[in-house]
Amino acid sequence: MDSSELYHVKQQFILGAYRTLIGMSLPDAESSDFTPILLYQARAHIALNDPKSALKLLPADSENVAIKAVAALARYVDTEETEDKESALEELRDLSVEIEGDDVEGTERDKSIVRVLAGTAFARAGEVEEALETLGVGTEDLEAVAVIVQIYLSIHRPDLAKKEFERSKRWAEDDLLLQLIESTISLVTGKDNYSDPLSFYTEQLGNPSLSSPHILTSRGVTRILRGEISEAKSDLEESLDQQKGDAEALAAYVVASGLQAQEPWTKLRAADPSHPLVKDVASKEALFDEAAVKFAVPAAVEIGA
Repeated sequence: MDSSELYHVKQQFILGAYRTLIGMSLPDAESSDFTPILLYQARAHIALNDPKSALKLLPADSENVAIKAVAALARYVDTEETEDKESALEELRDLSVEIEGDDVEGTERDKSIVRVLAGTAFARAGEVEEALETLGVGTEDLEAVAVIVQIYLSIHRPDLAKKEFERSKRWAEDDLLLQLIESTISLVTGKDNYSDPLSFYTEQLGNPSLSSPHILTSRGVTRILRGEISEAKSDLEESLDQQKGDAEALAAYVVASGLQAQEPWTKLRAADPSHPLVKDVASKEALFDEAAVKFAVPAAVEIGA
């Protein structure tokens, strides 16, 4: 059973309170909580797109398989070079094989983290089948289930995501992560006018010990989908106050404001030129320009000429 401190750290990570998490002090190095909390902090840095800080935090000489896996994921995120990315993926493949053996430095929790991080990296690389095989469809690791559900939703298979969620309800406790998984599925499917995710995000934001721009952004997106635009903009503005320049919050704010709102659109393009919304608009602009050159504009005719 987790200590109260580790339980609190885990909840902060699940709900995306990454800046709060990385600001916490690590326990004594001799504590059984030291490595798990260190791993959550390093993963929080990666989630904030700061893999270099994650690598600085992790001991480079550790033989712990989970620490190695977090470092490999950080290197994968940190580089744009294809060769370096493939090297990081290969290390995660090796670790995924290593944890099946008996002579492994790490707990069962550490082995689960390896599978989750490797599956996450493979999914980011577009290797969906490898990601699902590594995570283990049918697993009883709830964090792995959460990633599996995200993968199914990303490939437009909400039916499989629901199936995985319903299966996990048979063995998982009424865990916060289980509620988050359900809310994510409901957000994608639009069930009951998005009432489940709205209720879940609002409940979490009522927690005085939580400061999560991620949850604020999620509620803002939910409110956009419900047509509650002014309320959505309020959530997203608060999220951006807490985490300036966050690409997801900026993208949602652009949608809520309309593309005619130039300032948030300019900020989004500067913050994340490869964001799906930026790339989508750029592709449509290119298509428009391509179509426009096929039409000749007739010369103006003066009235009365």
